[in-house]
Amino acid sequence: MEKDENINIDKQDPQLNEDTSEKEEKNTEKNTSDKPDEELKELTPEEKIKELEDKLARTLAEMENQRRRFEKEREDAFSYGGFAFAKETLNLIDNFERSKKILENDEILKDTEALKKTLEHFEIINKDMVSILSKNGITPIDSIGKKLDPNLHQAMMEIEDDQKEAGTIVQEIQKGFMMKDRLLRPSLVGVSKKTIKNEEKDEKNKEDLDN
Repeated sequence: MEKDENINIDKQDPQLNEDTSEKEEKNTEKNTSDKPDEELKELTPEEKIKELEDKLARTLAEMENQRRRFEKEREDAFSYGGFAFAKETLNLIDNFERSKKILENDEILKDTEALKKTLEHFEIINKDMVSILSKNGITPIDSIGKKLDPNLHQAMMEIEDDQKEAGTIVQEIQKGFMMKDRLLRPSLVGVSKKTIKNEEKDEKNKEDLDN
């Protein structure tokens, strides 16, 4: 009986040994994979210095960008800090212009000495206001006779005029202004267009009726 037991044990030993070896290999692989890359490959002193230099260069570049943004914001605040106030001030000039036209069209005051003196004072005040604005970088936009520029002008109407090239500004409804290199408000204008001949008008009307 003892001999049989030994035989059985010997038969089981290879399997047990194989299972044990597999477990040991797996544990070894697991322990190796759990190690961080830094432990597997330690940086040389030269590589560490290079890494620190790169980090320092990125930090300095970011600080320089922040400095430039701050400078730009400071300059804009200094140059355009009164942008909203300047825009509101233009309403005074508009009101002066409207008042002037109302007085000029008043039948009772028309051709009177009182009206003439009043308009002269209006003109003086208006010029003073424009001069003050100009000293602060706020200047009127030249429009009459210029080609329509969408960046500076806003077309409100078209006026038939064969003497002018199409798209030329022939009327200024409201004066526009610049604040240094920024548009404070666009000029409201009327632009020229070519006169439509009678034949073309009849043909256009016929097409409109057919549609």
